[in-house]
Amino acid sequence: MIKHIVMWNLRGDSPAEKRDCIAQLQRSFESLRGRIPGLLHLEIGVDSSRIDYACDVVLYSEFESQEALDGYAVHPEHQRVKRELGDLRIARHQVDFFSPAVLAVAATPSI
Repeated sequence: MIKHIVMWNLRGDSPAEKRDCIAQLQRSFESLRGRIPGLLHLEIGVDSSRIDYACDVVLYSEFESQEALDGYAVHPEHQRVKRELGDLRIARHQVDFFSPAVLAVAATPSI
């Protein structure tokens, strides 16, 4: 499994404009559910800390393989979302990492 995490800061000169941008981003990404082969999980989180170095929004997604993530990058529905949101972002950060589907932890009994 590969996890794909993207964080954005969005434009908005007022709290209302920022909320509108966040809502549009949420709607656009949520429209991808069930449309991308190999996309196992998609979640949008909105920052609640309001600290100055926090990003506004995070996308957390899981794909069954690197090939599925590669397919997502060029999928027409994902390209549509990118076009819809292109001018909303002022900063973007991304991390992709492999994660086992099940993590086995070996316990050592204490003596």
